Amino acid sequence: METQHSDRNSPDRSFAMEDMRNIGIAAHIDAGKTTTTERILFYTGVIHRMGEVHDGTAVTDWMEQERERGITITSAAISCGWTPSHGSFAGISHRINIIDTPGHVDFTAEVERSLRVLDGAVAVFCAVAGVQPQSETVWRQMNKYRVPRIAFINKMDRTGADFLGAVEEIRTRLGGNAHPLFLNLGAEENFHGLIDLVRMRAYRYDDGDREGMRFDDEEIPAEERGKAEAFRTRLIEALVDYDDVLAGKYLEGGEIQEEEIRRAIRRATVSMDFVGVIPGSAFKNRGIQMVVDAIVDYLPSPLDLPPTRAFRDDGEVIGLEADDRSKTAMLAFKLMYDPYVGKLIFCRVYAGKVAKGDVVYNPRTRKSERISRLLVMKANSREDIAVAYSGDICAIVGVKKVVTGDTLCDRSLDAQLEPPTFPEPVISMSIEPNSKADQEKLSLALQRLAEEDPTFKITSDAETQQTLIAGMGELHLDIIRDRILREFRVGASVGKPRIAYRETVTAAADGEGKFIRQSGGRGQYGHAVIHLEPGERGSGVQILNEIVGGVIPKEYIKPVEEGIRDGALCGVVAGYPVMDFVAHIIDGSFHEVDSSELAFKMAGIFAFKEAMQKAQAILLEPIMKVEVLTPNDYQGDVVGDLNRRRGQIQGIGEKHGVLEIAACVPLETMFGYATDLRSISKGRASYAMEPSHFEQVPAATLLQITETSRRQQQRSI
Repeated sequence: METQHSDRNSPDRSFAMEDMRNIGIAAHIDAGKTTTTERILFYTGVIHRMGEVHDGTAVTDWMEQERERGITITSAAISCGWTPSHGSFAGISHRINIIDTPGHVDFTAEVERSLRVLDGAVAVFCAVAGVQPQSETVWRQMNKYRVPRIAFINKMDRTGADFLGAVEEIRTRLGGNAHPLFLNLGAEENFHGLIDLVRMRAYRYDDGDREGMRFDDEEIPAEERGKAEAFRTRLIEALVDYDDVLAGKYLEGGEIQEEEIRRAIRRATVSMDFVGVIPGSAFKNRGIQMVVDAIVDYLPSPLDLPPTRAFRDDGEVIGLEADDRSKTAMLAFKLMYDPYVGKLIFCRVYAGKVAKGDVVYNPRTRKSERISRLLVMKANSREDIAVAYSGDICAIVGVKKVVTGDTLCDRSLDAQLEPPTFPEPVISMSIEPNSKADQEKLSLALQRLAEEDPTFKITSDAETQQTLIAGMGELHLDIIRDRILREFRVGASVGKPRIAYRETVTAAADGEGKFIRQSGGRGQYGHAVIHLEPGERGSGVQILNEIVGGVIPKEYIKPVEEGIRDGALCGVVAGYPVMDFVAHIIDGSFHEVDSSELAFKMAGIFAFKEAMQKAQAILLEPIMKVEVLTPNDYQGDVVGDLNRRRGQIQGIGEKHGVLEIAACVPLETMFGYATDLRSISKGRASYAMEPSHFEQVPAATLLQITETSRRQQQRSI
C-alpha cells in the first residue's frame, strides 16, 4: 500500500518512518477522548488494566486537577505498538505516538499546539449529541494545520445513539466528506458489533468478555446484507475520484479487491478529501481495535506528507523533508516544568536527528545551546533515549532560552519553522500574595506557568499596582490558582474576574512623536511620524516600514516598531490593549550624535498615542458563542434569559427530542450562567460556550467601564 522509503531512514532506527504514526485524539469535552486513548493503550499492551476517567485512574489524566474534575487539562504524549491482523500492513509492527488533548474550550491552546506537530488525528464524536460546539472548533483547527483525520462515533451504547445521524452532521455542519467504513450491529443497549464495509465481514463481540478482547469474525447477517452492500457501493463511489485503478474497475463493473479500496481510502484521507467514520463504544470496549487498524491503514506516516515549510530572515521559504540524513530541524511546541528534571521542552523532529550532547541553534535568539538529556515521555513518566530521529516526538533537557514555537536547528540551516498560533485571553483577575514571604515564590510560579501556557498572560495594572493574570475562561484561571497553591505552595488571593476588553480604531489618522532631551552632555533625539488606519477584524497588529531616503536609519526602525507595540498596550478609551490596526512608519528625522534606540522607541510611543487620539477609537468586548440544550418546556425562559444578557439568538433547532438554542452573548453577562441555567430548567438544561469574536461595546456599558476606570485612577492617586 505504501512505497518503502528506506533511503531516508537511519539504519539505527528501531522503527522505520513509514511504520510510524503521530496522531492526536481530539473532540468536544466529554465525548470520550481519554477513555478511547485508555482503551488503545490497553489493546496495544502498554497497560494491563484499563483505567477510568470517572475513577481518576486514566493514564493520560495524571494531574491532580484532572483526576479530581474528570477532565483533561494538559495534552499527554504516549507511545504504543500495533501489528494489524489483515491488509497490506498485516504482520508489520507499527509505532503509534498518541497525544490526548483537552476538550474544554479554556484549554484550546493545548489542542492548537498538539495539532501543529501531528501528522493525523482521530476526531471523536458522541453518538447521541453528534457535532457539538467544541467539535467545530477542533475541526477548524485540524483544517488550519491540514491534519488528515478519521472519525470515531463513540457512545453507541447510549440511549439515543444515532450513528448515521452523526455522520450526516459531520457532512452538513463541518463540511467533511464523511462516509462510514463500518456500520453498527445494533444500537443503544443492543449494540454488539460492527460490519466492515471493506472486508464485508461482521465482528460480533462476546457479551461474556467485559474487556472486549474477543469477537467473532463472521458472515454479515442476512437482514443486514442489503444495507451493507448499499453503503459499500456509496463508499466506492466516493473514492473513485481519488484512484484511477478503482475508477476503471468500477466503471467496467469489475470485481474490486479489498486492498484497492484501502489504497483509495488512504490516498483520499491523506489528501484531506475524505473522512472515514467508525462506530463504537470506548466505555463498553467495542470498536477500538478497528480504530487502531484504521490509524495504521489510513493515517499518514511522516513520509506521506509534503515537506515542512521553514522561513529564513531574507524571506526565502525552504521545504524540509523527513530524512534522518538531513540537517536537524525541530519545533518546540510545549514547555513543562518537571519536579525531578526541571524544564522539559517537547519537540517534534521534522528533519535530521538529534542526540544527547548535541548543540542546537535557536534562530530567534541567535544563540546555541547544548542538550543534556533526551527523553521520550509516557504521560507523566519518562524514558531516557540516546537519539531522536525524523518524525519523532521527544522532550529535551538543558536548553534554557526557549519559548513555545521556537525552532531548534543546525546553525547552517538558520531557518524557522512555522509556530502554532494562539487565541488572546478573554478574562483576567488580580492576584496578590498572602504574605511577604509568598511574594517571590508567587513571581516564580507565575513566570513558570506563563512559559508553559501561551494563553496565560501576566500584566501589571499601572494605576492600582496590582498583578493581573489573564486566561481563556473562569475554569482556566481556577486551575492556574489551584496549581499555584498545590505545586508551588504559594498562598495567594484573587480578585473578581474581569473582562479582557480591547480597543481599536475606526478612522485613519497621522501621529508625530518627538523625544528630545538635552542635559549638558550627550542628549537624546528621536523623531517619528506614523499613519494609523483600521485593520481587518481579527488581523492583529501590523506595522509597515515605509521610510525612504534614510530619514530614519535602519537600526532605529525596530525601536520605533517596539514603541508602537508598547503604546498599543494601553489605549486611550479605557486603557485596554489596542488590536486590529495597521501602522505605517512614513517619516521622521535623526541626529548624528544624540539619536539612540531608546529615543526612537519613545518617539514611537508618542506618535502612536497622538494618532490614536485622532483615529476615533472604540472599545470592544469579547462575544461568546453559546449553545444551550434544553427540554421544550423551558424554551421561553431560556431565550428570555439570553435576551436579558444582550444575547443574539442565531438559531433554534431540535436534536434527539431536545431543543438546541445557538446564541452570541457578551462574556460580561455570562458570569454565573451555569447556576442561573440550572435554576431556570430545574437542572435539566446544559450549555457549552467558546470565544467567537469582538464587538463594539454599547454606549451604556461603555459609560460604566470608563467610570470604573476613572474611580480606579482616583484611588491610586
